[in-house]
Amino acid sequence: MKHGLEEGHQAVIHVVVTPEMFAQFEGHTVHQAYSTVSMIYHMEWVSRKIILPYLESHEEGMGVDVSARHIAPAVNESELTITARVAKVKNDVVHTNVTVYEKHRLIGEGTVTQVVLPRSKIFKLLHQN
Repeated sequence: MKHGLEEGHQAVIHVVVTPEMFAQFEGHTVHQAYSTVSMIYHMEWVSRKIILPYLESHEEGMGVDVSARHIAPAVNESELTITARVAKVKNDVVHTNVTVYEKHRLIGEGTVTQVVLPRSKIFKLLHQN
């Protein structure tokens, strides 16, 4: 991993809630609101954006832990701001704190942990059987 990634670095994405992001199971919508699954996807994506500029050409990031609290609903067409901030970098492990806001209302929060590994090691992990 390239040098320079430090505590406090952040990335932001903006998302508009669509029906594809609603809480649903097996094709049936449970709630017409932003699902926890979609929230976690966006938390991982914004955290990944932080590490992308620091990856060497032979490296890739992998998520190893996600913790999330879905605090409030967000309905169709809600405009969300998802922000990840580096909380800690130790060796090749990057910990981020993530928040999801609709304007000034907290929708969710959590943490994402990623590890940066050589692509060859990831290939071995994925094809060891």
